[in-house]
Parts: sequence; structure tokens; C-alpha cells
Amino acid sequence: MEDFEYPEIENDSELDAEDTLYEHHRLTVDKGQKAMRIDKFLMEHLFNTSRNRIQKAAEQEYIRVNDVPVKSSYKVKPGDVITILLDHPKYENEIIPEDIPIEIVYEDDALMVVNKQPGLVVHPGCGNYTGTLVNAIAWHLKDDPNYDPNDPTVGLVHRIDKDTSGLLVIAKTPDAKTHLGNQFYNKTTKRTYNALVWGNFDEDSGRIEGNIARNPKDRMQMAVFPPDSGIGKHAVTHYKVLERFGYVTLVECVLETGRTHQIRAHMKHLGHTLFNDERYGGNEILRGTQFAKYKHFIHNCFEICPRQALHALTLGFVHPTTGKEMFFTSELPDDMKQLLEKWRNYTANREL
Repeated sequence: MEDFEYPEIENDSELDAEDTLYEHHRLTVDKGQKAMRIDKFLMEHLFNTSRNRIQKAAEQEYIRVNDVPVKSSYKVKPGDVITILLDHPKYENEIIPEDIPIEIVYEDDALMVVNKQPGLVVHPGCGNYTGTLVNAIAWHLKDDPNYDPNDPTVGLVHRIDKDTSGLLVIAKTPDAKTHLGNQFYNKTTKRTYNALVWGNFDEDSGRIEGNIARNPKDRMQMAVFPPDSGIGKHAVTHYKVLERFGYVTLVECVLETGRTHQIRAHMKHLGHTLFNDERYGGNEILRGTQFAKYKHFIHNCFEICPRQALHALTLGFVHPTTGKEMFFTSELPDDMKQLLEKWRNYTANREL
């Protein structure tokens, strides 16, 4: 059984989650099987899983009987055909350790916290089966006899996009992964992001609530729908203005939920697309003048930070073993530092 819950879903490979599911397991209940809750039944018939993960999979409608989603309390009957679907293709290849440099912020016997560089894919997926953070972690822990990178009960607890930089926590034991996964699922973790977005805000802070689902007009984007629409997954982002540059704004975003491209989709919905976010149109000049000098300045900015200007700045959680509250802060990467400094200089000179 694979790990069902990757709560921080800022991940390109999961864009098909809303309406494309892939079969990972299929079982047919024997003729002599007595009535039994499906979560218990699957516990007895699948390896490398837990009842908690099975129940979460049922909540997400990933478990189906005779092609119909069922709850974890459903009692199996002889002849039932049980399928387990997930939002990514089944990955058969072994994860090979690769010597890829990573910045380890903290590590102990239960977990490690990594400050991921932009451009590094987090998890193997379609088109990216090597050269990922998971391969790098496997290399770092290759001498740890208790860590198996191919065991879904350990490893990544959440994800961020390839071109988003910042903090991630990795579990080194099954107990740590279950404990940390529950914190993300119950929304008790503390996460803040810094983002440079197009446009100026009328207010200094605000709250965005809107369901997130795949954009029906563009399968590579996520879109925002009304909370009572019944479409997509409930999502809430809190934001605060940190610095204004007239045509762009540096904001802090606090995630109350973790959905696919949540910040990117919510900000575009507000009319403040992330700066240089190619997938959402942020790599066009959305604010400012039509003067050639300004256009040249923006294109220089795009070259300095050739990705969406988004960084996972802080991460807080309760340690799964000690029960101690832990909080980590990372510096902005060099490309975003240089980008902000360029905007500061531009704004200062424009005001003279």
C-alpha cells in the first residue's frame, strides 16, 4: 500500500488529482469471506500500510468497491471487487540513491528538515524518475540500516513544487511519518511562504477562501471555485503585505490548508499572479508601463529569478518523539534576494 496523504500539494505531478486516478491495487473478495470492515480487510491483505492511511484513503474516495467509493466502515462481501486508486501513476522503479547536494537544516533519529533549492523535483514521477529530492535523501541516508527509500512508510511527509524553494520535513521512521502526517492532516503545522506577486494591494492583509480544483479550460492549472460550489477541495490562505514596489508586492502567505498550487491559484484568483509564474501567466508584464526601458527591466528580473517567486520560509510542528514544538526559518534564496533588491532600486530611482 502506498502513502496516501501528501498534504502539502504544491506539486506539478499531482495536477490530475481531481479527475484522473490510477489503479494501484485490485482485490476480489473470496467466496468464503465473512462480513468484515474494509479497512480491517485491507490491513490483512496489503503490505506496508496502516489502518489510519487506509481510512484516509477512503475519506478521499480512493477506495472503491465494484467501482463505487466506499467508507472505511463498509463491510466486504464475497465477490466484491476492491480497487485502490491514487492520484499518480503506479511507480514500479526502485529509488536509487544519487549524490545530489541538499541543505539539511536539522536532523535526528526520527526526522530531518531540508531547505530545498529551486529547480529540484521533490518526488519521482512521470518524466522525473531520477534526480529528485527523494534520490538525494536516499544518498544521504544510504548508511542508515533502518531507512529504506523504497518503503512508503518513511520519507516525504509533504511536498512543494519543483520551482518553489524552501523547507520540507522528512520522516526517518514509520511512527514519525504517521505522527507528522496527522499534524498536516489536522492542520496543526505552522507554515509561511514569501511570494512576490504582480500588482498592489488595497489592504495590508486578508483571507482567501475558495475551493481548488483543476481548471476545466487548462489541465495544467488549478482554479478557484466558490466554497459552496461542491467543486474541488476546501482551501484557505491568509496573506499579509510585507513590502510594496508599486507594480509588484512582496507578501507573506500562511497556509491553513495544503492544496495543489494553493498559493499560486489563490493569488491569481485575487488578480495578483505570482511574479514569473509561467504556468499561471506571471511571466508576462501584468503591471507597469509600456516603455521599452521598463520592459527591459522586467525581462532582466525574469532572468535573475527564472521561476515563480515563491519560497517556503518557515515550518513548525511538534516533534513526533519528544513532543517538543519545533520551528524552523530559512533565508530567501539568492535569486529572490537579488530580485527584491532590483525592485527596491527601481522603486527608489523611480520616486526621485
